[in-house]
Amino acid sequence: MAETSNRTSPWLIAWRVIFTFALIGCIVFIFSNSMQVAAVSEGASGRVLDFMQKVLRKLGMPGAANHLTMHIIRKLAHFSEYLLEGFLFMLCLRVYTKHVIKHVSWPILGGLLTALTDETIQLFVPGRSSQVTDVWIDFSGVMTGLIVGLILLGLIRMCILLYKHRNED
Repeated sequence: MAETSNRTSPWLIAWRVIFTFALIGCIVFIFSNSMQVAAVSEGASGRVLDFMQKVLRKLGMPGAANHLTMHIIRKLAHFSEYLLEGFLFMLCLRVYTKHVIKHVSWPILGGLLTALTDETIQLFVPGRSSQVTDVWIDFSGVMTGLIVGLILLGLIRMCILLYKHRNED
């Protein structure tokens, strides 16, 4: 009688390690930004603002460059960090289970807890404050990242199925 093995593929283990460490790294990056005192944080945002304004001017959009503000850059930074977190949460979820929709509440909760923790950290940093609107921006970034990840995984699955069944007609 042949014995079937339920061993986990070394590739799957590698992807689990890679995506888990990437997710942890993203969260550490988010929290480290929140721990920066106001002057350091504003300096970093100012450099990004200058860079983005230069890019917009080179692209022939001086009006857009003039309307780009520090406030917009900081809110986009919040959204972008959490978009990446949501995307990485979806990739992690997928390498741990095939039933991503059934278990999607875990990354949603994880993203919300990260956003709440992030804003709580800022309460204790000199010159920083906590804002409910930032929690909403962060959470919308997580949800967008999860949706982008889900769509990308669906497209990859569809391409694999089409490739497998390309010569069946």
